[in-house]
Parts: sequence; C-alpha cells; structure tokens
Amino acid sequence: MVSVLIIGKGPAGISAGIYAKRSGLDVTIIGKDNGALKKAHLVENYYGFIEPILGNELIENGIKQAIRLGINVIDDEVLSIDYNEDYIVTTKNNTYIAKTIIMATGSPRQTPNIKGLKNFEGKGVSYCAVCDAFFYRGKDVVVLGCCDYAMHEAKELVNVARSVTILTNTAPPQGNVPDDAKIVTKEIAEVAGDEIVEKVIFKDGSCIKTDGVFVAYGVAGSSDFAKKLGVITENNKIVVDDQMRTNLPGLFAAGDCIGGVYQIAKAVNDGSIAGLAASKYIKKLNIIK
Repeated sequence: MVSVLIIGKGPAGISAGIYAKRSGLDVTIIGKDNGALKKAHLVENYYGFIEPILGNELIENGIKQAIRLGINVIDDEVLSIDYNEDYIVTTKNNTYIAKTIIMATGSPRQTPNIKGLKNFEGKGVSYCAVCDAFFYRGKDVVVLGCCDYAMHEAKELVNVARSVTILTNTAPPQGNVPDDAKIVTKEIAEVAGDEIVEKVIFKDGSCIKTDGVFVAYGVAGSSDFAKKLGVITENNKIVVDDQMRTNLPGLFAAGDCIGGVYQIAKAVNDGSIAGLAASKYIKKLNIIK
C-alpha cells in the first residue's frame, strides 16, 4: 500500500512528490518518459538559473532530487486506474494500491491524423474501452494502436464484443496481444460511415466493417484515466479546485493536464499545492498521526 502514488515524472509530478515526501508520506512516482520538457532545447525563463539549462537536464535534476529524498521513482507505463475505496494502478510490469493519486501526465495526446476519425467521435469512435464497451456487446469493434495501451484496451473488449481487431497502421504490434483479438497492420486511409461508423478503409482499397473504433495510440494520458474513473473534465482537461482536488476523493491533478499556462513554473506550483493537499487528505484519514 502506497500513501501517495504520482503518475508522471515531469515538473508537476516531481514537485508534488517532493512536497508530499517532506510531509512524511510514503511516495511513489511512476512515469514512462521525461515528458514534453525533454524536447526543450534551452530553458532560459526558470527562476534561479543564471545560465540556460537543457530541458532534459532540468528534468533529470528533478528526478535525482526526488530519489535523494527517498522517493521511489519507477520507469514504467501506467495502463489503467481503478477505484474501489483505494486506487488500484495497473502498469506494464506491476500493480499498485494507493490511498491517494496525483495525476501529472501532462497534456493529452494528439488524435491520430486519420480522415473521418474526429467526425465520428461519439458516433462510433471512442477513447475509453472501460467506459463504452457495454454499448458494443455482441458487436464487431476495432482498436487503433500498436503498443501496450492498445493491447490493454483490446483485452477489456474481447470479453464483451463479438470480435476485436487491432489495427496497428503499419507499426509492428508490441506487448501481449489478447488471444481472441486479431491483428491487421495495413495502413489506414479513412474511418467511414453514414451517420455512424460503419467501416475502416485501408490505403490498398480494402476495408473492415466495424460497429466501433476505439483509439488507443501511444501512452494513456491523464484525461484518458479521468474519463474512465468518472472524473469531471472540460475540453480534455481535468477540472480541479484551488487545492488541485478532483471530484473523486483522494484524487488530485497538477500541471498541463489541468490546463492554463504551459510553463514549468506553473507546473511546479501546481505540484506543490497537490502534494500538500494530498498530505492533508491522508492525515485526515488517520493513516499517519
């Protein structure tokens, strides 16, 4: 059992971890990579640095600081979060149980640039297998994606849908492919239909008929987890109060995933507030006296 589990090891996640740890809590941070900041060449507008610093170096320094304080920083991919009094976090390599979650995975992923995909959102195109699987009971569905997240979504669907086909869009499939799912690697040209999704057309002119398209490209982000948990979102951003609390007890969010100015200073501030608020929440539960 972890007191505070943070998803995301960018500035918001690391900052949240530092403040929660210094409040005396057991803290674990899970992240797959160093986030958007690793792409920043030089950072010149962050307080306290006389000379510019590489974005990835700034991230690495934060991670080292967290480790020095005794925070458990894990390089792993979170696949799902479930809530049943405690939070159950499933990763590619493990399962964790936590009293409190802080989501800090940054801004949501971009929708793949496939013709027709956005036009059918809510009309057969879904971004959440757990949320919408029920509507496809006994029907044929496809999952767009090639990595562990896509395989996890397909696994959620195989026990509900009549058939599940994973469309990798030319990429080689990775991870554990569910036994009852099929793989098609052809390049996708279009998602098509009349008023609702009816088929996916490939560049070679062939097609596959389907009742639903589930998008699971790349790695799941904060908005993906939020929707599955029933957390309130607006425009794919998680809605929080001034203490970074969501509408679920013990679930906080910080950084780019809640919107606002996309700056390191803002992410660090969000993280500090979330870390302190998580500490107060845990102590109210009398887990730590």
